[in-house]
Amino acid sequence: MKTSRVSFAAALAAGSVLVLSGTAFAHVGVQPIGEAAKGGYATLNFKVPNERDNASTTQLEVNFPVDQPLTSVMPQDIPGWTVNVEKTKLDKPLTVHGRQVGEVVTKVTWSGGKIGPGMFQQFPVSVGKLPEDADQMVFKAIQTYDNNEVVRWIEEPKEGAPEPQTPAPVLKLTAAKGDDHHAGAKTDGAKNTDQDAGKAAGHGHGHDEASADHGSDTTARVLGIAGIVVGLGGVAFGVAARRRSV
Repeated sequence: MKTSRVSFAAALAAGSVLVLSGTAFAHVGVQPIGEAAKGGYATLNFKVPNERDNASTTQLEVNFPVDQPLTSVMPQDIPGWTVNVEKTKLDKPLTVHGRQVGEVVTKVTWSGGKIGPGMFQQFPVSVGKLPEDADQMVFKAIQTYDNNEVVRWIEEPKEGAPEPQTPAPVLKLTAAKGDDHHAGAKTDGAKNTDQDAGKAAGHGHGHDEASADHGSDTTARVLGIAGIVVGLGGVAFGVAARRRSV
């Protein structure tokens, strides 16, 4: 009986930790799939947990920072959800890959679906080019429930300060590996190509050396075996001569 009570108490405590932990971290967040390198492209996941026990989330609105315009924003299709992309014109067009871009996405809204109590949903978006002169991006989000409750995840976290009650999703940017993701890919590809070319160029020479080494080994082995045979022959001859003398 005592063991059962202890086990029950331990299970209850563990459950309480999970519940409290879930409550503390249950807010809209954003994480890259892979890396989000400065000046590159990335796929982002906006993760939306349902914080209510008696209501379902039916809409998510994500606002993109106007001071860090993204020229490419492509939401992934999610069954059961309708997506609406809003754009705004730029006062000064941006040049991307040799072409002029006069408008950028400022808001993406998903609606019509449902995230039930105790559930969460991820909303993937392909974006680029990410800022080259910033360490992070802040996306203000608004979560709407089917009981008309609205939660605004718009407070920007400050370094060294406690986390806000309704923090905005923050995307951390990593250092760029090259001028941009395309250049990085080309550099890596060129590097591999050079290595392959070097291997191909040295293949004949390496093959000759390997053949020479193999020939030397073979010769040494043949001579060794011949020596053994001659030695055995000498021993046999000596034994035979000794028998004849006897």
